[in-house]
Amino acid sequence: MLVIGLTGSIGMGKSTTAGLFRAAGVPVHDADATVHQLYAGAAVPLIAARFPGTVEEGVVDRKKLGATVLGRKDEMQALEALIHPLVHAEERAFLAAARRNGHRQVVLDIPLLFETGASHRVDCIVVVSAPLAVQKARVLARPGMTEQTFNAILSRQLPDQDKRQRAHAVIDTSHGVDKAGAQVEALLRALAGHPGQGRQF
Repeated sequence: MLVIGLTGSIGMGKSTTAGLFRAAGVPVHDADATVHQLYAGAAVPLIAARFPGTVEEGVVDRKKLGATVLGRKDEMQALEALIHPLVHAEERAFLAAARRNGHRQVVLDIPLLFETGASHRVDCIVVVSAPLAVQKARVLARPGMTEQTFNAILSRQLPDQDKRQRAHAVIDTSHGVDKAGAQVEALLRALAGHPGQGRQF
């Protein structure tokens, strides 16, 4: 089973691209969606203990948590130390199920694939990219987003140029969904004969 690592900086169109893989019949494990689930489940007591005041009615308040950790390296590292093992466990379960179901290709959608050292867990790396002007316009159009917050998020992410240099393939999302979809389909055809590393999950 070939494990494809999908990553890209904020505003690059990674979530849309993940949807294109799903539409092509490839199972996708979404690390961000898993975090959302954990923030309403297993991670709640851990975060409540480490970051008091960030849990409301049994659910992690992402805005309050973000205000607590964003721009604070030690606090961010403490949060990641709590969350990453839980996400990784969910990822392993997803991969084991995909293998049992006979899938030949799967996608791990990991926003911080390089930054968290997750690249060794995949067989090939696909980076979603777009020009900086496109990225910035997309992000600043989001409700509540400011340029300061955008820059703080970027500071935690490997620069797009470096990601593209490390990628096995790049999906350019700056020309619309249809063209991005054509790139995804071409990539899947090119990877069809690759069996992956035969990892045990």
